Amino acid sequence: MASRGKSETGKLKQNMEEQLDRLMQQLQDLEECRDDLEEEEYEETKKETLEQLNEFNESLKKMVTGNMTLVDELGGMQLAIQAAISQAFKTPEVIRMFAKKQPGQLRTRLAEMDRDVMVGKLSRDVYTQQKLEILTALRKLGEKVKGPFISLFSGSEDKIMALASSGVEKTKV
Repeated sequence: MASRGKSETGKLKQNMEEQLDRLMQQLQDLEECRDDLEEEEYEETKKETLEQLNEFNESLKKMVTGNMTLVDELGGMQLAIQAAISQAFKTPEVIRMFAKKQPGQLRTRLAEMDRDVMVGKLSRDVYTQQKLEILTALRKLGEKVKGPFISLFSGSEDKIMALASSGVEKTKV
């Protein structure tokens, strides 16, 4: 009786994390299989997944306002879902690492991308977009970000996206 709902809170948190993981995996699988699907099927499936994320987000909002012991954990999940819905992050893998608060894995992914772009395995425009997503996620997690992109973070995210757009345009020319 001394737990006062701690085990229930833990189980609820675990269930919510599993649900979020499932939805993020669904988005990632969809992106990976995009070439195998017809455009209409892809768009419909993506729309359904985003609707599920929105419903999940609404449930989280209700829980956050009603249960103060879950505010921190559910708030992090809610931010990740809002990012997915608003398309702030376009890469499901980045969304998942952000939601799970995994800055180490985000940094590892960034290093892998640096290597891949150097050997030509990753295009420069995809690299730029994903690098900015990862740097934004790291910044939102309170991590220190070093390098030429750091001055962008003193302003709005619009500046970041504008730079990404111009960087992509420059690589196409």
